[in-house]
Amino acid sequence: MSASNPENRPLVEGPRDPEHDPAASYALEPEYVASLTNRILATSGETKEVLSPLDGAPLAHIPQSSEADIVEAFARARVAQEKWARTPIERRNALLLRLHDMVLDRQAEILDLIVLESGKARKHAFDEPLHIALTARYYARTAAEHLGTERKIGVIPVLTRVEVNHVPKGVVGIISPWNYPFTMALCDGLAAIAAGNAVVAKPDAQTMLTALLGAELLEQAGFPKDLWQVVAGPGSRVGTSMIQKADYICFTGSTATGKLVAQGCAERLIGCSLELGGKNPMIVLADADIERAAEGAVRAAFSNGGQLCVSIERMYVADAIYDRFVERFVARTQAMTLGATLDWGNDMGPLISEDQVTTAKAHVEDAVAKGARVLAGGRARPDLAPHFFEPTILEGVTPDMTVFANETFGPVVSIYRFSDDADAVARANQGDYGLNAAIYSRDGNRARALARQVKAGTVNINEAFGATFASIDAPMGGMRSSGMGRRQGREGILRYTETQSVATQRLMPLAPVLGMSDQTYAKVMTLSLRALNKLGRA
Repeated sequence: MSASNPENRPLVEGPRDPEHDPAASYALEPEYVASLTNRILATSGETKEVLSPLDGAPLAHIPQSSEADIVEAFARARVAQEKWARTPIERRNALLLRLHDMVLDRQAEILDLIVLESGKARKHAFDEPLHIALTARYYARTAAEHLGTERKIGVIPVLTRVEVNHVPKGVVGIISPWNYPFTMALCDGLAAIAAGNAVVAKPDAQTMLTALLGAELLEQAGFPKDLWQVVAGPGSRVGTSMIQKADYICFTGSTATGKLVAQGCAERLIGCSLELGGKNPMIVLADADIERAAEGAVRAAFSNGGQLCVSIERMYVADAIYDRFVERFVARTQAMTLGATLDWGNDMGPLISEDQVTTAKAHVEDAVAKGARVLAGGRARPDLAPHFFEPTILEGVTPDMTVFANETFGPVVSIYRFSDDADAVARANQGDYGLNAAIYSRDGNRARALARQVKAGTVNINEAFGATFASIDAPMGGMRSSGMGRRQGREGILRYTETQSVATQRLMPLAPVLGMSDQTYAKVMTLSLRALNKLGRA
């Protein structure tokens, strides 16, 4: 139960029957919206309207932050962080576990907001509270292990004691995207605060309400109020200001913008982690379970309408099973339930904006004009929702087509034949991206051997993307133009820390003693090094 929704009432009214009410729409309670938007540090007087992709109706007007607000957000965060860094790790972990339970308890409310703001099918929205609960629990259970002081080998056994500390960087700036508005708004920041940092977050303008609900849950779980600040505004202004003030930046978004973020961080000599674009491949080997691969292919290409950084946009299928696989993949795609509602049961919802539809439409039309064939879908469906585009399978795509190498970030996938494993890997590695890949085979050893040859930060065997994404102990991130740094696992929390080495020298200094000459000292040290080498010391 939420403080902003004390009676646990439905957050929305609708949809009303459009046959009897032409103004049928989903409407959030004004008090609920106000309780969330009040969490933004914003005094500019400006607002930005948010529309729901389900029906195009207004959801909220989001207050916009000024430069003074951003300065204030970082000032508050720094004060909170100094105290938070001294908070025992056991206390931090207890709050993360409390958040874990709250997210599961309030998942219906979370799902409503995700679907209302992003348009995705409810079953795909469920992935988000699930992922946040997993992340909170993982770092609550492992933070002490990751952050604890480590003993290292000293130069002189017994006489030199060396320890390595992991100290928080300070205030982390997190710039998150719209496609997974709850997951991306929180998951990176949970690791940051677990490590003793504060966060200033700038969620995407199209999905602010979901991110603000996440901020509310953090506070209600017991995290200090000023530890997690939220600002709003265009990335060109707010994002740039954050880079100028943060001690570290975590960015998820396009490769083009990621390069600008990296440049800004480099100028200040601060670190950053970037998860960027992808044109992700899937390889279906001749020994694959065709039905399992076809089912996985639907999720791989069309989860969240393909608006997923790790979604599959290229499929390479062995000649021996190509026709049978395509038949099953097309049949499963055509059987998908399309809809724009809050209810369970839809396999795909609308895209978030007309820009996404325009890109998908342009890629398909260009491909068809140059000779590609549409095996399924291929059309916009405004009859279902303002920004709906059918799940689309293309065959016969060639390098001169826009869709061949450019990320669509929509429900469009191209399918190709391959002759042997080497051919499949070579084609999967084409291009500059390297975020995610999938391999289907009944032979796990063979598939894992091929995975080592694929240039991608994550590779899923007999799964689309969920096996790596949901395994929080495993790092996730991109190679090449798909980014730098990793979220999740040990890497995901240590990125927010500075490594500090502390060495204590006992009994004698690392210098001549008792009147020993420099020449004698050099001989003694040389003999010591030879002895340690014979003893197998590192």
